[in-house]
Amino acid sequence: MDTLTAIEQRRAIKHFDPEHKLTDAETEQLFQLAMLSPTAFNIQNWRFVNVKDPELRKQILPLAWGQAHVVEASLLIILTADLKAWEKEPKRYWRNAATEVQNFMLPAIKTYYENKDQVQRDEAFRSMGIAAQTLMLAAKAIGYDSCPMDGFDFDAVGKLINLPEDHVIGQFVVIGKGIKEAWPRPGQLAMNEVVIENKF
Repeated sequence: MDTLTAIEQRRAIKHFDPEHKLTDAETEQLFQLAMLSPTAFNIQNWRFVNVKDPELRKQILPLAWGQAHVVEASLLIILTADLKAWEKEPKRYWRNAATEVQNFMLPAIKTYYENKDQVQRDEAFRSMGIAAQTLMLAAKAIGYDSCPMDGFDFDAVGKLINLPEDHVIGQFVVIGKGIKEAWPRPGQLAMNEVVIENKF
């Protein structure tokens, strides 16, 4: 499926075939594609928690308002981000770049993030959002459906997955074989309401 069609056809699907499993190759492909998502300074701060344990999914279910796709979808991915990725061996993000590029980028990373907690958090959520959309479009392109989710108890889920202190959770993305179509689109705003030329 081409990219434009995947964008047009991607919908938030709530009902999945609980018996269907993605192959290991399909799952790996999805993560490989998600890891191509852009991040500022190439810090690759997203961390994808692939919840494979059925018992852990059952524990997450009541924390997600009982939404069945948490346990029925083939994949339950918790998108998290490392707030301190920028300072953890940053040279590795630019190891293949020319020396002069490294000499510019590495100090720039420190200048941009150091002692700026809000910037670190904002960047984490930008990165997770882009990666989530990449996952959903990639899933659609290979014939699967998906749903982004933020209807869950973030703190309680964080405890269940042993979320490190310097990480945050952004959202879930579930992926699988949809068995019921989404409702018709409920209403798109007019382009002239959301596209502003130059200034508000």
